[in-house]
Amino acid sequence: MVYLFLADGFEEIEGLTVVDLLRRAEIEITTVSVTGSIKIAGAHGIHVEADGLYEDFDYKDAAMLVLPGGMPGTKNLAAHRGLVNLLKNFREEDKALAAICAAPSILGENGLLKGKEVTCFPGFEEKLIEAKATGARAVTDGNIITGKGMGTAIDFSLEIIRYLKDKETADQIGKTIQYF
Repeated sequence: MVYLFLADGFEEIEGLTVVDLLRRAEIEITTVSVTGSIKIAGAHGIHVEADGLYEDFDYKDAAMLVLPGGMPGTKNLAAHRGLVNLLKNFREEDKALAAICAAPSILGENGLLKGKEVTCFPGFEEKLIEAKATGARAVTDGNIITGKGMGTAIDFSLEIIRYLKDKETADQIGKTIQYF
């Protein structure tokens, strides 16, 4: 099970591309609102309905936690203490985390990227504390996956599929959607 966290102001393409492609790969993914409401307003006025609220889940079945970027979505995710504590617990337990655009800053500012090669939206590199910012479209370093931004949402999603399933499945999804 993968959980993708949503807050008002999330970048719609970064969040929904992950959900779409993982479901095409038959990877179970649940969208989770951290706002106290099932209805979430994206950064560009697109409204979506999450599968559930943060407090509805115990996350024991989670293989990965995913954070989309966008503003003020990233700030709103970072302000949710329960989510930040969950991310820290996942890192301590050496479980997989993924973040794209500005959202890797949440991991970096909480000391969860030490020694990792990562990427993020340009201008957020200083928040990637003790990590090496590569500037790549998408980076997997161990069980941490990061993406650069909205234009790399497919690359990021395919990296997650590679990690959770295999390269063949990711390549097949890429071909199916005419990405390559």
